[in-house]
Amino acid sequence: MSSPNVAFAEIAKQIGYRTVVLDIEHGTFDLGDLERFIPTLKGLGYEVYAKVLGPFREAIQQALDFGADAVIVPHIEGAAHAKLICGFAKFPPLGDRSSAGGRTAAYAMADDAWFHAQDRKIRCIPMIEDAGALADVESILALPVVDGVFIGPTDLSLRRNRGSYKRSEADWVDIRTIYEAARAANKPWLFPAWSDDEKRFAFEHGADRVLLTMEHIAVSVGLRAAWDAAIACRRGLTEGSD
Repeated sequence: MSSPNVAFAEIAKQIGYRTVVLDIEHGTFDLGDLERFIPTLKGLGYEVYAKVLGPFREAIQQALDFGADAVIVPHIEGAAHAKLICGFAKFPPLGDRSSAGGRTAAYAMADDAWFHAQDRKIRCIPMIEDAGALADVESILALPVVDGVFIGPTDLSLRRNRGSYKRSEADWVDIRTIYEAARAANKPWLFPAWSDDEKRFAFEHGADRVLLTMEHIAVSVGLRAAWDAAIACRRGLTEGSD
C-alpha cells in the first residue's frame, strides 16, 4: 500500500489478503498516518510489514513503535551496513534499538521477558537491491540481526547496469542467487511477484511472503477493466444496430 486507504485495506481483507506492506519509502504516509493506520490494519487482522523511509535509526524504530510486525529496510549496501542498520530493529545486546515504551509495551514498563520477546518476534528484512548487497548476501543472511531478505529486482537490475527490470536471464540469475542464499541460511525470503512467471517461481521455491500487487496497480487494473467492459458493451450495441 502506498497510502493510508482504510477502504482499500478492508476490501483486500475481505478478498483474503493476510499481509500488507506499507511502502513508506515511496508512498504518502506521514507519522500521524502511520500511528493511526498500523493499529487499524492490525485490528483488521493483517500482518504488517513497514518498508521504511530509508536505512536509518528513526525510520526503523518509529515503524516498530507504532506496532509493525516487521521492517523492510531499503538501500542496504553490504554486510557491514546491514549489521549496523538492522541492529536498530533489535534491542541491546543483540542490536541497538532504543526503548520507547508506549503501544507495543502496553503503555507500561517493559520487563526483561518483553525485550527478549520483541527480539524474537519482530522481523528485520533488508532489501537486496544493490550490487554490494547482492555480493554480500550470504554474509548479510548470517547476521543475527537479520531475519530474512526482500528481493528488489527492479532497482537491482538498474544498479547492475541492465536498465529496466525485464525478467531477463540475468535478472533470474540474481533472483536465484538470493533465493539459494536464503535457503542455505534457513531464513525467509520475500518476493514481489507481479507476473505469472514470478508467482510460479515464488510458489515453487517456497517464498515466505509473496507480494501479489501494489495499491496503484490494483486500482489501475480495476479501472481499466471497467473501462474496457464499457467500451466492449457500447461496441456490441453499435454493431447490433448495424
